Amino acid sequence: METVWKRVKSDIKQRVPAHSFNMWIEPLKVTESDENGWIFSCPNFFSKKRVEGLYGAMIKNALQRALGQDCQISFNISNKTGHPENIVHKNLQLPLPNENLRPHNGRLFREEFTFDSFVVGSNNDFAYSASLAMASRNDSQRNGLFLLSKTGMGKSHLSQAIGNHILAISPKDRVYYITAEDFSNEMVQAFRHDAINKFKAKYRSQCDVLLLEDVHYLSGKERTQIELALTLDTLFESGKRIIFSSCYLPADIPKLHDKLRSRLSCGLISAIEPPSFRTRLRILQKKARLNRYLFPENILHYLAGELTDDVRQLESGLNGVAAKSSLLGMPINLNLAESVVKNIVRQRKRITIEAIKKLVCKYYDVSIEDVLSRSRKQNLVRPRQMAIYLARNYTDAPLQSIGKSFNRYHSTAMHSINCIERGMKQNSSIKKQVGFFRQKLDSGQF
Repeated sequence: METVWKRVKSDIKQRVPAHSFNMWIEPLKVTESDENGWIFSCPNFFSKKRVEGLYGAMIKNALQRALGQDCQISFNISNKTGHPENIVHKNLQLPLPNENLRPHNGRLFREEFTFDSFVVGSNNDFAYSASLAMASRNDSQRNGLFLLSKTGMGKSHLSQAIGNHILAISPKDRVYYITAEDFSNEMVQAFRHDAINKFKAKYRSQCDVLLLEDVHYLSGKERTQIELALTLDTLFESGKRIIFSSCYLPADIPKLHDKLRSRLSCGLISAIEPPSFRTRLRILQKKARLNRYLFPENILHYLAGELTDDVRQLESGLNGVAAKSSLLGMPINLNLAESVVKNIVRQRKRITIEAIKKLVCKYYDVSIEDVLSRSRKQNLVRPRQMAIYLARNYTDAPLQSIGKSFNRYHSTAMHSINCIERGMKQNSSIKKQVGFFRQKLDSGQF
């Protein structure tokens, strides 16, 4: 029985991605085999449903090839003692995640952000493996992971995939998924309402998994940093899992408390690089299947060759071609794809730091020389902060280069970005101004 199953697994391993095999096929156990069929046990209800739906027919066909005869297969769920249960009682059935899956606290997880839907390539295979090991508890020696990449490379996808996977196999785990800004704002509110002890208890003793995105936004927020460092100490000592994400290495985040920098650096740091052509093509193919787009293969190759910045740009191109084809009733061909790509690439190339400076200075009626000066007058500070914020969001220039172009250090540039982001939440006027500039830049009217 075990010999046949090993041959079957070897056959399946050649037909499915390695990460899918490790997640769904490897954990299966053969509990019974006779003339009536084979029975497999799965770790939990979610695994059983996934294996039956995605791999049931493949397992059956591979098993029939190995045996040289027809056979039937079925799947059960292992109980805590490891023995299969043929009947799953209603009050013991594990709940399935739904499309609005929410962890015990924080932001909603996106249902489509799973390990299965993540396209693995040479640019992200280490980050993927580290994330899967963290979610599956395969690496018991480490309980901290730091995902590093620029915007649009998939670190949020992996963070949420970890949360989705943990809740799928352990629905009672208390998983908190928040941004660093959420954490900071929640702490401020706790102080204002004399609820700081409740806030501390929530994160230190009522949290099993903490997924903290965009930790670089804590730059300069010393009080929040101290509280977070103490919280992390408690979680690490308790063996809880902690996953961070950021666009910057802990050592490169300005105005960060040494204690917090140390905590962020003690976990495994895994970078995600821009995808290669082969990986970009696989991303487009997968997203086309998920959205049920019927794209000729040569069009996907063209998009993968032209849209090289990040995954979001790939999605923009794919969705743009599909939308234009649908709205105008045009076939999806090379001419249509070229017209969409031309706008995306031209827009990205035309928006420079200098163009942003001119646009912002024209709107605020100030000179570029004044904005670049050392003056701290309010009528110059706001345009300077706005231009730096837009430069960070619309160009690929690193923070150091942006700061240098405004005669400022990168820590000052980070502070400017934080001021605008905070202002958009507290001041409707700033939010309208940002919207105005975005509209100008997105439409090319600058």
